[in-house]
Amino acid sequence: MLVTSFAAPAFGTNCWILATGAGEECIVIDPGMPDVTPQIEQVTARFGLKPIAALITHGHLDHTFSIFPLCEGYGIPAYIHYEDRELLTHPSKALSPQFSESVKDMEFFEPTDLRIIKSGENLSIAGLDFRAIHAPGHTRGSMIFLFGEEILVSGDVLFAGSIGRTDLPSGSAEDMEKTLEKRILPLPDAMRVLPGHGRESTIGQERMTNPYLQKYIKPGQKRSGKF
Repeated sequence: MLVTSFAAPAFGTNCWILATGAGEECIVIDPGMPDVTPQIEQVTARFGLKPIAALITHGHLDHTFSIFPLCEGYGIPAYIHYEDRELLTHPSKALSPQFSESVKDMEFFEPTDLRIIKSGENLSIAGLDFRAIHAPGHTRGSMIFLFGEEILVSGDVLFAGSIGRTDLPSGSAEDMEKTLEKRILPLPDAMRVLPGHGRESTIGQERMTNPYLQKYIKPGQKRSGKF
């Protein structure tokens, strides 16, 4: 699998691009802000890739700002959980007051082809098979994407050494605890973690070092990698 990324200028949001290999179709995940379509064009041109879909891990503006120009420009669909759909057109409903103030005069639009994904749904796009899992806590509609037992696209659920904040509107510390215990910890140690911000990691590394996971680990706990 070809996995590449770049960090958007605002907030350092990782935009991940996945394909079966160079010269193939690809999936773009979390195109951030400001408009990062030129960077996406540069990366895809470098590897000879053709975007055919966009995935959204959650509806925060630093992950969705470029979703409309990306999808309209390539004529491709975007996938999001229904709980975060409203944030595409009304992002201030899940932002801090300061951030909301900075974008209050801007207008936002849904992509023409917007598709709602359900938890547990299996998808096959660009030759890649993956599973979408609802993982609320950072936002109500946060999703993680499992590409077999090889890759976890974690969005802002799990970072290297940390987790996403839960104090913004639509966030929930209680939901995040359930997500970490039921969705993250059962995953296999070797699985790569592609987070929404910062460097990539592995489940095994996070299990050993991430303080937010420590309290859920029990002696002899087995990891099935299954839900």
